Amino acid sequence: MIRKIRLVSGFFTVGIWTLASKILGFVRDIMIAGTMGSGPMAQAFLIAFSLPNMFRRFFAEGAFNTAFVPMFSKKVESGEGAQDFASEALSGLASIVLVTVLLGQVFMPFLVLAMASGFADDARFALTVNYGRIVFPYILFISLAALLSGVLNALGRFAAAAAAPVLLNIILVAAMYLAAVMGWEIGVALSWGVLLAGVAQMALVWWAAKQAGITLLPRRPRLSPEMKRLAIIAFPAALAGGVVQVNLLVGRQVASYFDGAVAWLSYADRLYQLPLGVVGIAIGVVLLPDLSRKLRAGDDAGGNYSLNRAAEFSFALTLPAAVALVVIPLPLVSVLFERGAFSATDSANTALAVAIYGAGLPSFVLAKVLAPLFFAREDTKTPFRFALVSMVVNAALAIGLAPYIGFLAAAIGTTVAGWSMLLLLWIGSRRLGAAAAVDARLKSKAPKIIFSSIIMGATLLAAAYLLGPWLSGGALRYLALAGLVLVGALSYGGAAMATGALRISELKAMLRR
Repeated sequence: MIRKIRLVSGFFTVGIWTLASKILGFVRDIMIAGTMGSGPMAQAFLIAFSLPNMFRRFFAEGAFNTAFVPMFSKKVESGEGAQDFASEALSGLASIVLVTVLLGQVFMPFLVLAMASGFADDARFALTVNYGRIVFPYILFISLAALLSGVLNALGRFAAAAAAPVLLNIILVAAMYLAAVMGWEIGVALSWGVLLAGVAQMALVWWAAKQAGITLLPRRPRLSPEMKRLAIIAFPAALAGGVVQVNLLVGRQVASYFDGAVAWLSYADRLYQLPLGVVGIAIGVVLLPDLSRKLRAGDDAGGNYSLNRAAEFSFALTLPAAVALVVIPLPLVSVLFERGAFSATDSANTALAVAIYGAGLPSFVLAKVLAPLFFAREDTKTPFRFALVSMVVNAALAIGLAPYIGFLAAAIGTTVAGWSMLLLLWIGSRRLGAAAAVDARLKSKAPKIIFSSIIMGATLLAAAYLLGPWLSGGALRYLALAGLVLVGALSYGGAAMATGALRISELKAMLRR
């Protein structure tokens, strides 16, 4: 049933599928931008779609799986009724989320106001309420899918869980195509597509779990001793997840008072979520069960190796991506999104947000490396306290700066809060012993990665200047952007190889481990 987890090969499995999902997500958002731009319908759908995603992160991927995966991993390792435990957890989660869905249908207007009170006096409000009622049941299916994905990840089977998000983007792209052919309202078509995608994602991971020997069927929920323990561990994580969602809410509320800003921040979020998703999600998905298993076995040295290689791997991929987002945001945004209803003004505003989010990208990813240190020990209270501090930082900056710099205050708040959270996690990890120590290899690699990224950034600036006439318009802009990305990759790769930041032999060794 259980496979030995190979850390870096697991990262690649999750990362490749996540990359496929993000690329399709780009196709989806490019189509949304081209057909709806930053207008009322686009803003209404983006806020409505964020509602189930917010609750999904709160219930499943955040709080519930943070507590569930270490407990389930330990039961798998010891052979102590893992399937019964997972079935009980699934039933308990389903009952809580089902009640939430029913309440959401009744109180949808209030949820919309909580997300974007700036919509209250215009047409965006009614559109968002309508779309929100259609998409909200998505949280039931995607929350159960997230739990089933946690089961698969704990068993060392990453492919199906990582592939499931691809279905969402395939279905939404198909929904937009059908809407154009059939003359349907695109916002309604997208909303029903979200709901259908939730069913498809849950079905895929349920089938994969069954193939792995775990067949989960709903049963009458009961508060057994194990479920009580799960709830006790999950509660602080749920509060921490709530803090994260408050950060998102603050940003959306600020953006809702500036026409078009909800869409600009959403499209900017898509760009920085590409490296964050590919690297950060892969790290979080693979590292938590691996650390849980090693710490249970008393293997602090193995846990320390996993942690340091995860940090090295994520830093080596994330820092150059962050530099690229900071130095060439406008070419990226204009070539990817500027067409149809998406104007040059939309590109300029989105690019500013991309650069600010890019500056925070390393903190978002490295936080996903450090957080499993606490979760693997079933300590969810410490990250909650740190998340509270980051919430205060985010709210103070986003609300306090909005009257002076407009919607960009939301992006600045997110980025500074991300670095605050990383700093607190790093300070807190110092008391966790040998497993949390920074090893000599990481200390040696980090400055080389930074230097290589600076070389790449300078090269990109020069290349963007030379390619400027081709990047500004026409069919050649796609080739020009591809050339710019290739120049960046080659300059970083060359510098990293020359400095020793990256070595093929070390990568092969990590893949075999």
